[in-house]
Amino acid sequence: MDNISYYTIFSLAKPKVSVPAKHIYIALSLILYLMIIIFNLILIFTIILEKTLHEPMYIFLLNLCVNGLYGTSGFYPKFLFDLLSDSFEISYSLCFVQGFVIHSSALCELATLTVMAYDRYIAICRPLNYHSIMTHTLIVKLLLFSWLFPAFSYGGALLLTNSMPLCRSQIDKLYCDNLGIMKLSCKSRTSHNSYGLVISFIFLLMVGFIIYSYIILIYSCVQCTDSKNKFMQTCVPHLLSLINFTFALLFDTMYSRYGSIDFSQGLYNFLTIEFLVLPPIFNPFIYGLKLTEVRKRALRMFINVKVTNLCKGE
Repeated sequence: MDNISYYTIFSLAKPKVSVPAKHIYIALSLILYLMIIIFNLILIFTIILEKTLHEPMYIFLLNLCVNGLYGTSGFYPKFLFDLLSDSFEISYSLCFVQGFVIHSSALCELATLTVMAYDRYIAICRPLNYHSIMTHTLIVKLLLFSWLFPAFSYGGALLLTNSMPLCRSQIDKLYCDNLGIMKLSCKSRTSHNSYGLVISFIFLLMVGFIIYSYIILIYSCVQCTDSKNKFMQTCVPHLLSLINFTFALLFDTMYSRYGSIDFSQGLYNFLTIEFLVLPPIFNPFIYGLKLTEVRKRALRMFINVKVTNLCKGE
């Protein structure tokens, strides 16, 4: 029993697919990852280069896109490598790094959506005080909160897990996560569960705040036509992003703790990576279509690039 904690390699879940199907997986994953990179970069550069978009709402949207690139970088390159090499193994240290990147990104997305809900609440319910409340200092503080709180909270969980002796090395997911590593432990997880409950409670408060803010926003929209138009333009994309992300994260968390082994493995694999598939490509797409200013500026940039290239060609 002295060597139980000296695992240097973890084995990840391996998709049970034929060789032709594996090639399809590789092609689809590569295309999806490239689309995520391209769509998010288009929105990021549109917001950066257009001074008229240097407003809190668009800055938080930019943060959402940057976080999408950050989170998916922790999954897609490793997953593509595993499909190509057929190894599905990961070193101990890299496993912790991957878990940190993926889940700190997930928590950062929830924190950013909370910040965006607060911004929309101030913009619609207190429009006359919006610029006096949403100062540059507050924007910086909210951005730091959206990154630092998830990083420290999940980092603390990983430090606790790192001190636990391990009896097994098989993780039942396509990627590493803290709960998956904890399940390999030989000892009781009471302290880790207590820590997890505290962090979960804080994030539930965030979800509660978002729900509360939207109840107030919807009530305001019923009372005022101008508020209704602003809600439809800026809040509906936010609400769709929140519903999609919350469903994916709740499934991943609940199944990891209480899931049944009778659940279809293929469907389980998809649902556990759904928050790495849909939100990163869904966010820039739906915001780019729904937010008029972003759509107009992106189209203008595209036309300017095309005209410049044509002039150079002449």
